[in-house]
Amino acid sequence: MCVEATPPPPRRLTRRGVLAGAAALAGTVAAARSAAAADGGTASAASGRHPSPTASRRGSLVIEGGTLLDPATGDVTENAVVVIEDGTVRAVGRRGGVTVPRNAETLDAHGRWVLPGLVDAHIHLSTAAEARDAVRQGATSARSGSTTFFQDIAVRELARHSPDLAPRLTAAGVFVTPDLGETVLADPDLTPLARLKDGVRSAEALRRVVQVNLARGADVIKTRVNERAGLPEQDPLAQVYSHEQLSEIVAAARRGGKGVLCHSYSEQGCHDAVTAGIRSLEHGAFVGERTLHEMRRRGTYFTPTLTAIAGLAESADPVLAERGRTYLPVLERAVLAAHGMGVPLAAGTDSSGGTVRPIGREVELMRAAGLPALDAIRTATTGAARLLGLERTVGRLARGFTGDAVILDGDPLADVALLKKPARVVRAGIPL
Repeated sequence: MCVEATPPPPRRLTRRGVLAGAAALAGTVAAARSAAAADGGTASAASGRHPSPTASRRGSLVIEGGTLLDPATGDVTENAVVVIEDGTVRAVGRRGGVTVPRNAETLDAHGRWVLPGLVDAHIHLSTAAEARDAVRQGATSARSGSTTFFQDIAVRELARHSPDLAPRLTAAGVFVTPDLGETVLADPDLTPLARLKDGVRSAEALRRVVQVNLARGADVIKTRVNERAGLPEQDPLAQVYSHEQLSEIVAAARRGGKGVLCHSYSEQGCHDAVTAGIRSLEHGAFVGERTLHEMRRRGTYFTPTLTAIAGLAESADPVLAERGRTYLPVLERAVLAAHGMGVPLAAGTDSSGGTVRPIGREVELMRAAGLPALDAIRTATTGAARLLGLERTVGRLARGFTGDAVILDGDPLADVALLKKPARVVRAGIPL
């Protein structure tokens, strides 16, 4: 059975309502305020009220005395000074070569290393508590791997309103998957899909889910080509979408100016996803050489989520534990091969379900897979920033970049594990 070709409601009409509903699910009224602002302030105007002039908080701060690492160049500056004004880096350099504003708030970083805030390129943030945990562990920017009821869109708005409470987030909305489950209740325009006998598989149904996501303001589209590794009853090598179906999803996303990230495991599934035109391959444990070459040619990113696969090996479920032990070394070899071929890599933890793993753990696992320390750090800074389209503002502490930083107790080039527990985190010039 097909879905009626009824277009989603106009974006202006639906965006406010979805943000407000997602705000409740995420446990934050701040996002609801952002929803009103996203509607052009008409509600405030109608009631005689005006949006608060302090709706978006940005800090001014001077980080001084630390050893600064620029992941883009590998340059190390001792006794460095970073001047952040209104959430943006205004000056960087060695002490004595940078003018420090009078009466500026300072953060003493003597004896410590200073790096740009980290990027978690695959994370599921469904609550305000999860968003807060992520940013305090150093993930000052992130890309959502989807949520069930558009909570990530509310988290994105929360971050814009109160950056100290959440990472800057690229939201994926809801998953384009054959079985939507409870997600059919995320929006009235999805409910007709519940009566499809074979699930979301027809071209029309696939387009519908993408269109609803675009109407609700999603920044990227998330889909899958294989079943899940984290459910013992599923076979992660079983393919759920064909090349043609993936191409339909990619085409629908591109019409809205968006890219697609794709959950994948099997070599055939990875190859079908990449040749269908996805922007990034997620997990990809069994990705093969032919697909890696294709990824290099196309500029397709690889987000291996080593943290999630390593976590399976620690599971109390024997099926999942064995799966993790089997998949992790295979994935490590794929990561090293991808790096050697020049496939762009991005770090992502695939955190979900209330447990937020530090993005520094993913960097540690990239290093364990064989990447040099600086290249491992780049997967969570400059590399991931490019994937998110934020390479001009995120991933470095340079003039004009965002004032996000992590302060470490030692040299990450000697021990990347230091990234798992930053001594301090700065988000948009606000020390946390």
